[in-house]
Amino acid sequence: MIPGPFAYYRPSSVAEAVGLLVRLGDEARPLAGGHSLIPMMKLRMATPEHLVDLAGVAGLKEIRDNGATITIGATVTQAELINSELLLRRLPILRETALQVADPQIRSKGTLGGNVANGDPGNDMPALMHCLNATYLLEGPAGSRLVPARDYYQGAYFTALGQGELLTGVSIPVPPLGHGYAYEKLKRKIGDYATAAAAVVLTLVDGRVATASIALTNVAATPLFAEAAGAIVLGSTLDAATVKRAAAAAKAITDPATDGRGTAEYRREMTGVMVSRALMKAAARARIGG
Repeated sequence: MIPGPFAYYRPSSVAEAVGLLVRLGDEARPLAGGHSLIPMMKLRMATPEHLVDLAGVAGLKEIRDNGATITIGATVTQAELINSELLLRRLPILRETALQVADPQIRSKGTLGGNVANGDPGNDMPALMHCLNATYLLEGPAGSRLVPARDYYQGAYFTALGQGELLTGVSIPVPPLGHGYAYEKLKRKIGDYATAAAAVVLTLVDGRVATASIALTNVAATPLFAEAAGAIVLGSTLDAATVKRAAAAAKAITDPATDGRGTAEYRREMTGVMVSRALMKAAARARIGG
């Protein structure tokens, strides 16, 4: 299908983009890579009268190493995440996850900001941002503010983003050297949303789990931070019984829909499988120093 008519704007600064969104009101939508918005427009599920293209906004394409944190601009593409030597060294789970987003054509244009900003429960990066305890930088008519990723999502396509605000960057604490990580995703075919997926980042000390963070994709209306599951594995050697308990705790917080990817019961069960696989893969990587 063909989208409805709209006016197109290409600002060159964040201030100009925010000004346009404020002036144009509820009928304006920001455009990043367009891989969430444009399909919805083609189906007439979204009919914005104005599109504010962020591709020309200066500064949103940067990846900055701040020492303890890394800041990634909103219009950095999935392909740029994959090809970044800095991220490969310091945040390798970003590359692993980005490689599982859609397909190479979409990754060449789809952006990190677009993936995390709109609250689509099927997107892969929001749960990863929960796992990494990331913070989102929002810019709006009242200035800038920081919102933890774990507080940003309020429901399917409902977020903490206010009127006229833009998500302009993501700040991620860098895990310690030698950490283990994994993003395990079950999907029907290349390019599909997850039937269920799990992100894990952990550290080991003397063979036992010292820190652990677990998050889940597409098994509820929002990404889920599986705090209880992470707490269960602390101090353990990730023996089979402990992993099983953690997987059960993760399954318990899910609320998946029955859809073309499977029944709710099946998707809940697969959540446990993905958590178990991700824990074991992350631990194996931690044992060999990441």
